[in-house]
Parts: sequence; structure tokens; C-alpha cells
Amino acid sequence: MSSKKILKKYTYIFILLTLSIVSCDSFLEEDPQYDGLGSLVKTDPASVENATAIFYQFARRSNAGGGFYDGDRLGANAILLAGTDLGQVRTWYRPYGSGHNPLNGQLAAKWNDGYEFLNKLNLFIDEIDASKEELGELNEVQKKSLAEARLFRGETFFTLLRLYDNILLDTIPSTIETYLAGESIDYTPANKADVYALIDRDFDYAIANLPSASQAEYGKLNSAVARLLKGKSAMWQQDYAEAKTQFEEIINNSGKSLVALDQVFGQNLDHSETLFVYKRDLATAGDGNDYFSLGGRPSHLAGMFQSRWYEDSAGRFVQDLDNGGQSLGWAHPNDYLQSLYGPVSIPDPAQPWFKRVSTEDLRYTTYFFPETLVANNPSHPEFGKEQFTYDDNIRRYHFSLKKYWDTESKEPLTNDSWKDHVAYRLGEVYMLAAEANLWLGDEAKALEYLNAIRRRAYFGSPGSSDTTYDFTTLNLDTYLEESARELAMEGNRWYLLKRLGLLVERQNLHYYYGSNSIDLVLEPMQPHMVNHPIPQSFIDASNNQYPQNDGYGL
Repeated sequence: MSSKKILKKYTYIFILLTLSIVSCDSFLEEDPQYDGLGSLVKTDPASVENATAIFYQFARRSNAGGGFYDGDRLGANAILLAGTDLGQVRTWYRPYGSGHNPLNGQLAAKWNDGYEFLNKLNLFIDEIDASKEELGELNEVQKKSLAEARLFRGETFFTLLRLYDNILLDTIPSTIETYLAGESIDYTPANKADVYALIDRDFDYAIANLPSASQAEYGKLNSAVARLLKGKSAMWQQDYAEAKTQFEEIINNSGKSLVALDQVFGQNLDHSETLFVYKRDLATAGDGNDYFSLGGRPSHLAGMFQSRWYEDSAGRFVQDLDNGGQSLGWAHPNDYLQSLYGPVSIPDPAQPWFKRVSTEDLRYTTYFFPETLVANNPSHPEFGKEQFTYDDNIRRYHFSLKKYWDTESKEPLTNDSWKDHVAYRLGEVYMLAAEANLWLGDEAKALEYLNAIRRRAYFGSPGSSDTTYDFTTLNLDTYLEESARELAMEGNRWYLLKRLGLLVERQNLHYYYGSNSIDLVLEPMQPHMVNHPIPQSFIDASNNQYPQNDGYGL
């Protein structure tokens, strides 16, 4: 059994790394239970809440790391956001290029963060469990915090399993003291059934002990998030009946509902479709460089997936928030995704990169920036006029994503955005409920959920009874196309395609790399890349006892 795996040596490295980022005094002051002071979580509710707040901040750093400050975490998340059959990359990171190897820090980031986080969570969970043994029934603060910690733990193991496949099932907290005690380490990868059993137990505990989505504080975990993750776990285990139960419970009984299309990624994400967000707040961010400050660090996702129109060679555009302000243009939605919304035309054969799409699907104009821009440089003679000629340069002009658009906290001349980051939303639940029912052979029910999403897409608001745009039949290809239209570049497509065994096939059909129309090339994904490599630093720390994933021999 692998449930007793202890990462003594690796955790010691993590502890040293953590203390090099955050001073010992301030770290322990903010999060005293990490020093093993179990009495604090047994007697002081404020310490319990304080420790739990740190967990939210750590999860945000790892899963919503979206700025230069976040280093490899930004790339680790960008791979999942744009490195799919719906994206293309122009620069900075190449998910499937020659750098896809065990030394790549972006590919290692989820592993490194995951096990560092798990050690903190396991320590906290052990202290709470010890409190129950010593003092009897947990108080409400302890019970809720334990549910949050267990949901974070289950989610972290689930992420590691999906990305790396062969993982350690580490549930015993390691400290410098246990490392120095020289306890033996078992570097055998876990049995996947054992991993799923643990994460499902954690999700079940969270379902039973967290408030409902409609009652939970904005930006806090809730039972609907636990149900969504339990349903996703069931999908990976091909238990579609369980998945259907969890997804439909959210749809029918969570108190959440779909919102108008323009609200989904609007500036205010505190609405009934949001299940969970990672909160950012400039006012409580300190100097913006503290990983564990309440407000966090700024994100650069608002500009990562949009072109720098203001670099236009004719000087027709300037940076303003109507067109996203300053941007990076590192990655974009690709031509395949654009074509899913309707017929594509090229008005000017001399400009094959300038495409127009004929569609009534409002997601095309809500989730993405316009194809044709209005000159906004007051000093240019074309000011105020729609433009139909553009440079053949993806950095300057390309189909661009609007889901992370920030019109309030982002200044026009900076990439820093403080807008909250959507982690989970009800729209994804509807799509997954459709898929679960499709696998169960209930096409009518699957169509009910999928068409609810389509009706909103075409009429702008949920609940329409107009069946004009409804699908009347459904298969896997139709489902994948609709999932792409609704959920593109939100971080779930990579996992979906891997689960279905389609990741390599679809990547190699649609994923491109390049800087303009004449040098765009398919960047093949090799079959072994469906699993991230185990970080070489970890294998080295294990004295080469831990096996590397297939295909990654150095």
C-alpha cells in the first residue's frame, strides 16, 4: 500500500525553498500551525481560520498564477489554458517543443507546488484530527476548516494524478525533524485505485461539511465545488452514474443558476453561475510581491491571449481598456476554434490572416474581441473608422480572447490585472452533465443540458424556450465542439481530451506555433507527452529510486 509514503528529503528541500521566499518569522507568524504547534488549532479558532486562509492563498498561487511574479507557475497554467487543440503559441513557452523534458520548470511546477501544498494540508488535517481525539467533537470552525483542507487535498491529488499519472500518495506530514530522524522513504508510485479512494473520501467529507454554494462566502469553497470534483473523478473512473448524480445535484439543488452571457466573465464575478474564484485585491496585496498576502499578486492573463494591436505599423491604435490596454500576445485561440462558431470567410485574398465569421452565436462576440477594430488613435486620420487591413504579425493582430478582460483594476499601460480568476462555474457542470448522460445512453437528457447552454449562447440569457438552435442529436464529436465553444481556454480542455484518449490526436490536427501566417506550423505532440515528466530534481532527490514516466529518458 502506498498511503504511507513520506517525502522526507523532498519536503526538506521544499521547506528550505519556502523559507528562502518568505522569512521564517513572518511565515510562522502568518501561519503558526506549520511549525507543528498543534495546540493552536486545538484551542484557538483564529489560528484555524488563519491557517485556512493561507491555504486559499497557496492554491491561488499554484492554480491561478498568472503574472511574471509567478515564474514557472505562469507557464504551467498557460500550458493547460492554451496548449490544446483550441490554441496556438507565439513565444515564451512551447508546450510540446524540444524543451518538453524532466528539466523543464513549467512542467515541474504542478508537482513541486502540489507536494509542498500536500505537506501543509496533511499537517493541518493531522492536527485537527488530533484535536478531535483529545477534546471530542470538533467545533464548527474546525469542522469547516477541515472540510476545506480535505477538499484542497483531494483536488491537489486529482491534479497530480491527471498530469503525471504515476504519483506518490503522501498523507503523512513531513517536517525537518522527521527528515533528520532518518526515517526510510518508499519511492514506489501509488496504485491509482488507492489515490482515487482517498480523493473521493476527501470530496465526500467536503460535500457533507461545507456550506452550499448559495450560502458560502464568495471566494470560499463550498459543497458544489466538492460535488463537481467528485463528479469529475467519477468521469475519470468511468462511473458515469455517479458523475450524473453529482452534476445534477449541483444543477438542481445548489441554488446556482446560469446567468446572462455578458455576465459570465464580466467585471463582477460574484453572481449565480460562479461556483468558485481565486480572489485578487490590490488594496490588500501589500507591495504585490508577497505570495501569501491576502490580495495576492497581479495576473497577466488579461493580456496573454490578445494581440498588441497598438503596435500596428500604421499607428492607428493606442492602448486603452476598450481594446484591452497593454497586452502580451503570447498565445491565442486558433483558427480551428474560430471556425467552430460559423463559416469563415477571407474578404481580401491578399490578407489571408484577416478572417470574418458569419454567426449568430453571441459567444463569438462576448468571449472574444472583434475581428475588425476601430482606429482609436486620435492623431491618426482614420480615427473612429472601422479598419479592414492588418499586419501579418500575430503579435500585432489575431483572433483574441476576452474571458480575462479587465476594465477596472487594470491600467492601460500595464499587464497587471487584479480581476478575480474563475476556477469553476456552472456552465461547465451543464456540459459535463450532458456528457455523463450521453455515456449512459440518455441522449434526451444530454440534449436538455447541452441545449440550455446553446440557447443562452444564441439568445443572450438563459431559460429561452426557443428551439431554433437546439441540437436534435448528439454524439461525442458534437459534444466536443460545443464544449470548445463554451469553455475554450478556461483550463479544462487538456484534461477532457486526455480523459477521452484524444489529446495527442487532436493536438496534432489543430495546435500551431508561429509568429505570422507564413510561418505557422503544427507542433506535434508525442504520445508520451500525455503525462508530464516527473521532475528530474525529484528523481535525483530519490537517489534515482523513483521511476521516470515513459518517453522521458535524459
